[in-house]
Amino acid sequence: MKQTQRKSMLNRSITWILKSKKSLGIAITITALISFSNSGHSVRKIANDYLPRELSLYLGDGKCIWQPPIYDVPENITFTKTLIAGFPSGDKRLTFVQMEALTGLSARDEWDFAFLGPTNQPFIKANYPHHEGIWGWGDRADQVIMIVRNIRRTMVEYHDILWDIGYAKTFEEAFANLDRLYAERPPLEDFLVWRDIKVMDEVHWYGWFIDYYMEGGLMRDMFTHKITTPEHWYMLMQPTRYTKEEMAYDKIVGNDTYVSPSYDPHCENDVTAGCEPIQIISAERLVETDTGPAEGRKIAEVLVNRTGIKNWLIEEDAWECIWTELIVNKKGLKTFIDRDGFTEREYNFSEEMLSEMIDELNRLVVKYSGAKWTSRPTANRLVALLNEHLALIEDEYEEVAGGRRLLAEDDFLGPKTRKALYGGFIAKE
Repeated sequence: MKQTQRKSMLNRSITWILKSKKSLGIAITITALISFSNSGHSVRKIANDYLPRELSLYLGDGKCIWQPPIYDVPENITFTKTLIAGFPSGDKRLTFVQMEALTGLSARDEWDFAFLGPTNQPFIKANYPHHEGIWGWGDRADQVIMIVRNIRRTMVEYHDILWDIGYAKTFEEAFANLDRLYAERPPLEDFLVWRDIKVMDEVHWYGWFIDYYMEGGLMRDMFTHKITTPEHWYMLMQPTRYTKEEMAYDKIVGNDTYVSPSYDPHCENDVTAGCEPIQIISAERLVETDTGPAEGRKIAEVLVNRTGIKNWLIEEDAWECIWTELIVNKKGLKTFIDRDGFTEREYNFSEEMLSEMIDELNRLVVKYSGAKWTSRPTANRLVALLNEHLALIEDEYEEVAGGRRLLAEDDFLGPKTRKALYGGFIAKE
């Protein structure tokens, strides 16, 4: 099409936008214009000026102003959709708010898809296959990124979120408490009760979760790490229905039984590129001033040239500005960095628990440093991050064991130690 015709159509469309009061129509028209026009910058400026929920404003020369995303995403646009997977701990939220600010398009939780119905949000937040998650989005995902956070910090924030929503058992209960998310830290005594019941098992869920995505949905037992059967795997995902003893590997499968590899059908059929992540994002690096902008860039690069998304992605020289607006200036949704009260460091773990974390991290590091994985950038990045986490937890273990980190009586006692000293109720192991 000749430049004069293109300009004429663009001007007529601008006139319609200025007169229209229908926000959905405006959004659809702007998207179409961006695809149609050679001047994506000028069309983005129209979007910046007139959308009711504006795209983050690009001011030129690397400058920007954060704006909230569009929550009523147009249904007639085809997007490459990104699954943001991570163990329950608040780090996925930290990631999707970056995506929202970079594009002006909103994210959605797996439970919202399951209980409120399908929508066209291009960013999907998921705890699945952890028992706090659900595959609620059907076949709407095209690619996966996995968020990895220090296992110790993960356990603290996992409990904090449960406390925020009142340890909800249903979607309705959790939904009713969303306004409490990330406001403050829970009392230490509440954490200690949960910690002694859950942490020793959740350490294994943490490693199992990483294995699930790195191996593209391969079904494994989280306690023996052996390949398991679909029957056993689906039992493992229901820890409130079956006790640990009832779903023990030897009891259901048999320690000497050969098991052919099985993969989660969702990974085989419902994610265009499969469940293996195309990128690993570090929650710790994302919030640090010296590493944060580079980590934010990794998130943005996942969106470059993706269908539909590329028309909404803010200019590259503004990516660092978006990171600054969210992390430094704390614009947008609250995340775990906004909590008041105790620091994560003040929530303690016993030697026994730290040892369990160290063992699990060592297992993962050895596995993903193996010859099968060394050619994969995602595996190399995972190992580098886990080694950082491992060093920190080993230091803390030495502090506790050597008496340099003084803990209360409760902090010294893991479930095995407590049982030996006092008997009574303990976490099932």
